[in-house]
Amino acid sequence: MIRTAIIGCGAYTPSRVMTNSDLEQVVETTDDWIVQRTGIRLRHIAAEGETTADLGERAARAALEDAGVSIDEIDLIILATSTPNHTFPATAVEIQARLGMQHGAAFDSQAVCSGFIFALTTADQYIRTGFAKRILVIGAETFSRILDWNDRTTCVLFGDGAGAVVCEAIEGEGNSSDRGILTAHLRSDGQFRDKLFVDGGPSTTGTVGHLRMEGREVFRHAVGMITDVIEAAYEATGFDSGDIDWFIPHQANKRIIDASAKKLHIAPEKVVITVDHHGNTSAASIPLALCEAAHDGRVKSGDVVLLEAMGGGFTWGSILLRW
Repeated sequence: MIRTAIIGCGAYTPSRVMTNSDLEQVVETTDDWIVQRTGIRLRHIAAEGETTADLGERAARAALEDAGVSIDEIDLIILATSTPNHTFPATAVEIQARLGMQHGAAFDSQAVCSGFIFALTTADQYIRTGFAKRILVIGAETFSRILDWNDRTTCVLFGDGAGAVVCEAIEGEGNSSDRGILTAHLRSDGQFRDKLFVDGGPSTTGTVGHLRMEGREVFRHAVGMITDVIEAAYEATGFDSGDIDWFIPHQANKRIIDASAKKLHIAPEKVVITVDHHGNTSAASIPLALCEAAHDGRVKSGDVVLLEAMGGGFTWGSILLRW
């Protein structure tokens, strides 16, 4: 059986750091208020002229180097983003050109904060069907460009960044001891669109718009939706929470992460948390956290890793893999 293994990862965050104290100068808020409700202490903000393609390219190059492969060995690039450089073409093709890749294909995937889960699941399908042998999957966002900096309920939450992984086809036995992606589950429900959305777009207002969110409603649905796709992963593999070595959730809010882990009986020491120093970086959050945990030695070969995310739409999903 063909499995999709992650053979390298890379990350990039802009050099500009915005602390909670900095935000106190922008909107009526306090460091204590932000930390208590979100767990966030700082976030990175793209510089003027620094784009999603810039961030994605840096993360992609780091992932290729980590994997020890050249761009000539990549068959496909999938970029997860909700903040593309342009309406079209896809920002993925811009990154493709910057990397010097003139073969294969590249496209964007849009599922907001679940974007990386959707993109990695798509890559898994392409690899398992034999369409591609190696795929570069990137999550990159410049959410600072769509924030209303007068809205203290949203502008304190988000940051900019990018993470990337190189996926490769490997042979497995077809059981849960295989290396690579063991199972993936995706969901969406458009009836919740108004709970988390951007109030602009080329076909509606002709403007970029700003992010709008009903925070309490998002929190209310988040834990149940996350539990749904994780239980589906357990059912597909025969695993349970005791088999998980590392839980790497979307880094939206520490309260959501803590509540989800508690409900699923995942020990706190198994949860990778980067929201405190990244903020919510949407589609970039999971690859940023995964890369940090892999490079600091926490995630080791053979470890069982559970990824999950929920985003606007609503969209949500999970991936269970062996590193």
